[in-house]
Amino acid sequence: MTESASPALLDPALQPRLVVTDLDGSLLDHHSYDFSPAAPWLARLKQLGVPVIPVTSKTRAELVPLREALGLTATPFIAENGAVIGLPPGWCHASLDRPGSGLDGVVIKHTGVDIRFIRARLAIWKQRLDLQFTPMGEMEVAEVMARTGLDEPRAKAAKRREGSEPLIWEDDENALEKLRAALEGDGLTMTQGGRFWHVMAQASGKGSAVNWLIQRFASLRGRQPLALGLGDGPNDVSMLEAVDQAVVIKGCHDLRVAPHNRALYRTQATGPAGWAEGVAHWWGRDDRRLAAEPHLQTTTA
Repeated sequence: MTESASPALLDPALQPRLVVTDLDGSLLDHHSYDFSPAAPWLARLKQLGVPVIPVTSKTRAELVPLREALGLTATPFIAENGAVIGLPPGWCHASLDRPGSGLDGVVIKHTGVDIRFIRARLAIWKQRLDLQFTPMGEMEVAEVMARTGLDEPRAKAAKRREGSEPLIWEDDENALEKLRAALEGDGLTMTQGGRFWHVMAQASGKGSAVNWLIQRFASLRGRQPLALGLGDGPNDVSMLEAVDQAVVIKGCHDLRVAPHNRALYRTQATGPAGWAEGVAHWWGRDDRRLAAEPHLQTTTA
């Protein structure tokens, strides 16, 4: 990992930092997918060498253009709610990671089970328990577009699952608990997002994937980072419990988001405006590292 722009090199007493963030409804507007209110903070963090790591229910295929647009191609990502971790070259150990290849050139870590197993078990339980739900794998591209607001190329990318399956629940709460118990016997779990329920391996999850990346960061830097997490949905809770400072962004939903974190801030604004509000709350005041940015830029020129 390159550290040429890191202020920590100028002041060894300062703790290195990283940001882990949900995308939909957090860094990205829930409806338009715009991130412009957060753009100034993204640029500032990049200048300071602070990695911003997407942690999302989106697929790896969806993240290829998004990481480019957000300027995050040099940082890792966590896709499909923790089922997939992507490592760019600067985050790899030569002895532990095979060279990256494929559509995004990163090393991929799969933390759970193959999507074919998940879909097979869902099909069995749907029939055996007489349940009403629609997995994304059974949706036409047009339906995915209608439910998400994505255009056709991005909707096709959303269907390219590797280790998790989103579904629309169309049954009652008792039926949901029956499916949850049945999947538990298969080593699978369900988590609720802003639009879909997501089925994945019990070993997967945003929190466990974030913990893994924090440890990878520490092994590369030689120091434990101060981690800030931002999210707006129930599927972000484990991520927000894995970090030192957490931000619950006001959602466009009525879902309960209550992580156990003593350093917790809830925003007044939604989406990327709330994201910027949350970063500013924790890191925008009385902080030598961020307040000294112009001086740091001058001394490193």
